[in-house]
Amino acid sequence: MTVVFRALTALSAVAGIVALLLDTHDGTVFVYFTVQSSVIIAVVSALATVRPVTAWVRGGATLFSCITGSVYHTLLANPSSPFFMEDNGRNTVHNLLLHTVTPLLAAVTWLVLDRTPVRWWFAGVWLGYPLAYLVFALIRGVFVDEYPYPFLDVNELGYGGVAITSLGFTVAFFLLGLLLIGLGAAVRRLMPASHEHARIEDPAGVQ
Repeated sequence: MTVVFRALTALSAVAGIVALLLDTHDGTVFVYFTVQSSVIIAVVSALATVRPVTAWVRGGATLFSCITGSVYHTLLANPSSPFFMEDNGRNTVHNLLLHTVTPLLAAVTWLVLDRTPVRWWFAGVWLGYPLAYLVFALIRGVFVDEYPYPFLDVNELGYGGVAITSLGFTVAFFLLGLLLIGLGAAVRRLMPASHEHARIEDPAGVQ
């Protein structure tokens, strides 16, 4: 069952990216966190179907996918959000796959099926990629005068405003990582893992 869900997660992410490219014919979509996180979860999930992948890598990929889904639904697609974006492609297949189906499959796989306990501070380690993406988006914006998301738009918010929103996102993403770890621990208590998945993994360890 775990292999099936990992394969479905990879398939959903890849199908969403392909559908997006076919719809937009625009290779610059890879500047978006949505697409980058979908590539990451697709690669990690596909690899995990055929060989062991460490839990901190699987968990990080899961968090990035969940960030994509949660930010989209709570901020970008929420009319009451200050960062709401009108999107003519809201009901497209690629939008559904990338922002809803893939994050849900990734979360279910991590929480219910992957079963490996991890340290709480992994939530901090996992922030490395979102922070790197922030740096990438800001540096790119200096050269092209364009920002992928309204909460990163220096032209509208200024660097001070972006710094404040980025700090808020960093805290939120850390808490989301803790939530994934905590819910995983709660599920394991209800559904004890098999012996080979019962140990707590450190980043240097390989499952």
